[in-house]
Amino acid sequence: MPVKDATNKPVAERSKPPPPPPSEKVGAKPGSKGIGGKVSEKRKLEAVEDDVDTSSRPMRKKPKQEDAGKGLERKKLVVADRPKAGVARRKQPIPIEDNSGDEGQSLEEDESDGWDEVPDGTDLTQSKKSLFQDSESEETDSSEEEDENEDGHFIEGHQIQDLAFSDEEESENDEDQDTDEGSEDSDAPVTAKNMEKRSKALEAQARREAEDEERERAVLQDQSKQAGDAMDLDEEMDGFKLPTAEEKEQEETSGVDLTVVQRRMRAITKILSSFSRLAEPGRSRTEYVSQLISDIAYNYGYNEFLAERLFQLFSVNEAIEFFEANETPRPVTIRTNTLRTRRRDLAQALINRGVNLEPIGKWSKEGLQVFESTVPIGATPEYLAGHYMLQAASSFLPVLALDPKPNERVLDMASAPGGKSTYISALMQNTGLVFANDATKARTKSLSANVHRMGCKNVIVCNYDGREFPKVLGGFHRVLLDAPCSGTGVISKDPSVKINKSDRDFMLLSHLQKQLILCAVDSVDPKKASVVVYSTCSVMPDENEAVVAYALRKRPHVKLVPTGLEFGREGFTSFRGKTFGESLKLTRRFYPHVHNMDGFFVAKFHVGKRAKQKDGDEEMKPELTGIVDDEADTNQQATEDGVRFDEEEDNQIMEALKRKRLKAKGYRPSKMPPPNSS
Repeated sequence: MPVKDATNKPVAERSKPPPPPPSEKVGAKPGSKGIGGKVSEKRKLEAVEDDVDTSSRPMRKKPKQEDAGKGLERKKLVVADRPKAGVARRKQPIPIEDNSGDEGQSLEEDESDGWDEVPDGTDLTQSKKSLFQDSESEETDSSEEEDENEDGHFIEGHQIQDLAFSDEEESENDEDQDTDEGSEDSDAPVTAKNMEKRSKALEAQARREAEDEERERAVLQDQSKQAGDAMDLDEEMDGFKLPTAEEKEQEETSGVDLTVVQRRMRAITKILSSFSRLAEPGRSRTEYVSQLISDIAYNYGYNEFLAERLFQLFSVNEAIEFFEANETPRPVTIRTNTLRTRRRDLAQALINRGVNLEPIGKWSKEGLQVFESTVPIGATPEYLAGHYMLQAASSFLPVLALDPKPNERVLDMASAPGGKSTYISALMQNTGLVFANDATKARTKSLSANVHRMGCKNVIVCNYDGREFPKVLGGFHRVLLDAPCSGTGVISKDPSVKINKSDRDFMLLSHLQKQLILCAVDSVDPKKASVVVYSTCSVMPDENEAVVAYALRKRPHVKLVPTGLEFGREGFTSFRGKTFGESLKLTRRFYPHVHNMDGFFVAKFHVGKRAKQKDGDEEMKPELTGIVDDEADTNQQATEDGVRFDEEEDNQIMEALKRKRLKAKGYRPSKMPPPNSS
């Protein structure tokens, strides 16, 4: 039997009130009253008149006060039990239109049934129809009203306000909704359908909590560090003065506490950053710089010559960072041997042995960085089987710049202990030929051992002076020259560099490097790939940019090309009055305090064909100011002085040396021919 209302009509046939027009929804669009805006009284009255259609429906009888009260309580329950979805809802008080004019009175504030203030004979059709709905009609239409509420419509007599959220608020609401769903799903049994959803919700929540904690921790640390540094600087700058000559002599004889030296270094650094404001009257900048270099040498254990040469490379603050970085060891890195395994398999095998590691970076496909290990990283079964090589991250760079291809002839002029040579062999996939040369015979033993352990079948180990290679072998596609250097980029590995280097050492090394780079260029066949890579583990311009500029000047058919490395600083185009050329920007420098690897320098050349020189034409060579050519200056001075070599005298000296060498081997001088005999 169908349910009927007070007019004896079935509830299903009763017409539903039309939804409010979109323009009347509060907060639905940015053009309305805005978030939390209110509808004017005129619009409220129009909405009430639209809801009540007196011509289509007869007047209903006045229900009893008890029934009206029940209906009102039921209405409150329906509104209170409404679930909170992604769209926020706000209760809007319902004004009651009567003859007394109390339009602002709401159902929630009025606990009566609404009939106390209605005079007799009032037309009931002018009142809010939601007050006359009985309990039966409420139960029948509850499901339909819920659907309308979810779609943004209104409960009878209650207008729902849609709040417009910004993008950030919507994303936060979505995350909160996901969290709520995850918490609701956590109470439900685990099934195959909700397992992935629950795990994602838990991961997202844990990630948000970790990010918040990390952000708060970083902010607190920065604030505390800045406050502490400011207090320390204020204390150090309070009454600071440079030591006098007598105080310096006393410090040299009796020594000084390191805390005093470090405090003075920080104070001088602060003064040099704002010299005009903080400097002591009558003191020059040179005095502060000289004192700072002396304190750096004393604090870090350098001789003053090397401390000054390194200090000149950087600004004041960066120089302090460089010296500090040299006191910290660089991370331990290994290179995967792709001839025997893959990096993923090697990483998994080492992790199973208790090694904590991760990929070295996006720029390398073979490198792994080791943080800690419960086993000796150089004695694992994987190491003995040749699955990886202990190699510094900076040693990857020249090989990546060389970019060897399969079936090529490649020369490594200074290859011991074999990290770069075996890397070249792996990139060539054991094809072609790799000549691994080293001038020291004792070091070729470790080179041969690593070549065999890594399974490199295309490597030939040889022992020649690199300056002999154009005569011994030539016609290479690519040549790698990791030249002998002062080691100022690897001070963290070899602290002896701090005290055993002098100006003469840099001059001799620079001369040797210039000879080697010319031999490397001459060993390349211009008809082939013709690539030469020059690298050093030094940061001194005398061993890097000066050598490259010398090679460009002596070999005009050679030019610099980009190294192909994605990071690193540009090389110096000039340094302390010496101009090297704008093309030196294509070279790359690496520093321990910037890139967290050993100090390194990489330059890449392309060797073209030699230009044919006609008789009588002078060779055009680019002149670079500030570059000293030792050989040219010596020959020019000898020609100007009129000095000529005496070949007969030279032959006698050479024969005497030959006799002396044979005598040392055990030959009797009487059996040997005289020096002048031919």
